[in-house]
Amino acid sequence: MWLIYKKEITELLRDRKAVFFMVALPLVIFPLIFGIMFYFTSQAVTEAQTKTLTYAIVGKSFAPDLVSEFESIENLDLKTLDLASPDEDSLKAEVKNGNFDFIISIPDNYSEDLFRAGQIVFTIYLNDAELNTVQMRLSEIIDEFASRYQRTAFESLGVDEQAQLSLIEPMVIEKVNVADKRESIGALIGGFIPYVLFLICLQGAMMPAADIGAGEKERGTLETLLLSPVSRKDIVIGKFFTISTAGVVTALVTVLSAAVWALIVGQGMAVQAITEFMAAFDIIDILLVFLMLVPIVSIFAALLLSLSIYARSFKEAQGYMGPLMLIAIVPVAIALAPGIELKGVWAWIPLTNVALAIKELVKGTMDYMQLFAIFGSSAIIAALAMAFCVYWFNQEKVLFR
Repeated sequence: MWLIYKKEITELLRDRKAVFFMVALPLVIFPLIFGIMFYFTSQAVTEAQTKTLTYAIVGKSFAPDLVSEFESIENLDLKTLDLASPDEDSLKAEVKNGNFDFIISIPDNYSEDLFRAGQIVFTIYLNDAELNTVQMRLSEIIDEFASRYQRTAFESLGVDEQAQLSLIEPMVIEKVNVADKRESIGALIGGFIPYVLFLICLQGAMMPAADIGAGEKERGTLETLLLSPVSRKDIVIGKFFTISTAGVVTALVTVLSAAVWALIVGQGMAVQAITEFMAAFDIIDILLVFLMLVPIVSIFAALLLSLSIYARSFKEAQGYMGPLMLIAIVPVAIALAPGIELKGVWAWIPLTNVALAIKELVKGTMDYMQLFAIFGSSAIIAALAMAFCVYWFNQEKVLFR
């Protein structure tokens, strides 16, 4: 078995493509991809917030003081609306045709006297299918005017400031968050981390798995290997450990890379939230996140080896392995569902329990007693898949199909 393992590892290290998927992807490529995505997303949001928008106002005469405040807003360009009788359809058409970014209609009941005016409803025509900050820019001024007129109305009734607060908001819910910084941030990103880790580990094991089984069939070296004085069970176990090693190395590089890049971003870009979040971790937490991936890699390795043994060629093996991405995604999706926690039966469901455990580790709320269920159920599934690999490898009709 160890001779087979040594042989396969030696051949694996000679394969630059496999080494690239094991090391370069999690170490550099994926952080670079996510960095580019974050950069362009932040750029799009910044551009939406600072972009100069053209707009028109219907009913200027009803609220000259409010119109004056609108004109003072930066990055808003007021244009004249050339419509004899602006109705709803014509206003929609103006925005839809791109003549204006938005149009705001001031109602004819606008007044400082709220008792006479009643509720004042502004209508904004805009294309809300795109990223925009129109409502946010206008709300600040409208809310200010609303508060001012509200205070005037209460003062006319002789209501003091404390009573005004009671009338405006008679009941208030005050929230006291008992979660620390790590738990709060971990709840936001904890479900996303297993998604990335699972896919990277699967990707790292997929390339050597396809070559170890189907690749040897294509090269004609499988027959030579079967003639050696090594049992087929030992051959399968040796190949299994090779694929597992590739996946484990990918997992280790991924976890370390994520930790290092998080520290770089936190320190280099002075993002205090990330710095505090990473400072809450200790070496045990990072080690446990890595160990959580070991049973996942074992399950993936057994499944990938089975498909590789069955496939006639390297290309066919890759075609079979593609759908396995769903196996990596579905458990994470289940773990993200509301009410799903690392308790009871969920602690025994393979893949999903690991996704939940990683989420809990990131949050810092892990129940370490659940490790027995996690590793136990994963070991059972990996052993069954491994036994199927051995059975598969002993079938001549499968081996030489």
